[in-house]
Amino acid sequence: MIKKLGVVFTVALIALSAAPGAFALETLGKQVIIIDAKTNAVLFEKNADELMPPSSMSKIMTIYRLFELLKDKRLSMGDTFRVSEKAWRKQGSKMFVSVNSRVKIEDLIRGIIVQSGNDATIVVAEGIAGTESAFADELNELAKRLGMNNSTFRNASGWPDPEHQTTARDLAKLALATIQNFPEYYKYYGEKTFTYNGIKQSNRNPAIYRNIGADGLKTGHTEAAGYGLTASAERKGRRIILVINGLPSKKARSTESERLIDWAFRTFGNYKLFSAGEQVTEAEVWLGNQPKVSLVIEKELELTLNRRVRRDMKVSVAYQEPLPAPIRKGDTVAILKVELPGQENMEIPLVAGEDVNRLGLFSRWGASLKYILLGKSG
Repeated sequence: MIKKLGVVFTVALIALSAAPGAFALETLGKQVIIIDAKTNAVLFEKNADELMPPSSMSKIMTIYRLFELLKDKRLSMGDTFRVSEKAWRKQGSKMFVSVNSRVKIEDLIRGIIVQSGNDATIVVAEGIAGTESAFADELNELAKRLGMNNSTFRNASGWPDPEHQTTARDLAKLALATIQNFPEYYKYYGEKTFTYNGIKQSNRNPAIYRNIGADGLKTGHTEAAGYGLTASAERKGRRIILVINGLPSKKARSTESERLIDWAFRTFGNYKLFSAGEQVTEAEVWLGNQPKVSLVIEKELELTLNRRVRRDMKVSVAYQEPLPAPIRKGDTVAILKVELPGQENMEIPLVAGEDVNRLGLFSRWGASLKYILLGKSG
C-alpha cells in the first residue's frame, strides 16, 4: 500500500525549462537567457543554445583562466607580463600598453575588465601560454571542464573569427562559475573606471551604473554579433545572471538589460521548502522496536517560483505503508513528490532518520496478533 501525506506547502513552481513559454515576454535580443544563480532555474530563454560570436564577452573566459592561476598561487597580482609588438599593435578597444614594457597582472585585469583592452588580452595570453593560439587551446580545455560544450575559442579577446563561437547558455555557466569560484576577485567586474598610461576609461557595462543591483560582468560588440552583455545583479541576497546578445545598439543594450533584470527580480522569488537534514514527516513501521521512523530530506530544497502563481504547487510523501523493519539510518524509504501544474512532477528521495531494529520472535507474534485484531501495526 502506498501512503501519501500532504505537506503544508502551497506554492507554485514554474517549470524551469518551460518558463519562457509561460510568459509573453518580448525582447530585442536574438539570444537570451536569464538564470537564478542559486537554484540554476532558467527564468527565461530565447535561442539560448544558438551558436553566436561572443565578441568581447570572450574576455570573461580569459579573465577566468587568469583568476585560476592566481587562486592556485602560480601567479600573483604583482607579477608582470611583457608587452609584445603583436599586443601593442592590436586594434579595437585598447588598454594602451607600451611595447616592450612590463605590466602588472592586477593592471591587466583592470585593463581587460574595465577598458576591454584587446591588447591586454594578448599580453595575458602570451604571458601564460607563450602564444595566443596556445592560450586559446587552454581556453578550450577550460570550456570542457566548465561544461561549456558548445563553445570554441580561437583567441583571447573575442576578435572576429568564424570558428570563435559560444552560446548564451554557455556564457551564463561561465559567469556563474566566475562568481562562485572567485569571490575574492569578482570585485574587479564592478569597477567603473580605470586609468592606465594617463588614459582614464569607463567600464562599458551599462548595468553597473543603474540602481538595479548589478555588479558585473562584460559587454561585447562586433558587426556580426551585434551588441551583447553578460551581466549579474544581486538584490537582498538573491542573484540572477543575464546573457543577451544580438541587440541593435548601445541604447538597446542598456534599456533591455535593465528591463530584463527588473523583470526577473519582480516576477520570481526563491522559496525554501526544506533544509538539508530536516525531517519532512514520519512513517509507521511494521514489526520494529519503535512504531515510527522519521523521513528526512538529505539536501536543501529551494525552488525559484513565480510570485503570482505560487499557490498551485502540491507536495506529498509516498512510501510503502507500513515500512518493514529492520531499517537503517540513511536508507531511502520514501519519495517527496512535488506536483507542478502542467509539468512533469519532481521526485526527491527521503531517507530514514534513525535505525529501527526488528522485534524479537515473541514480540513479532504479539504485534502480528495486535494487527489482526485491531488493525494497527506494531
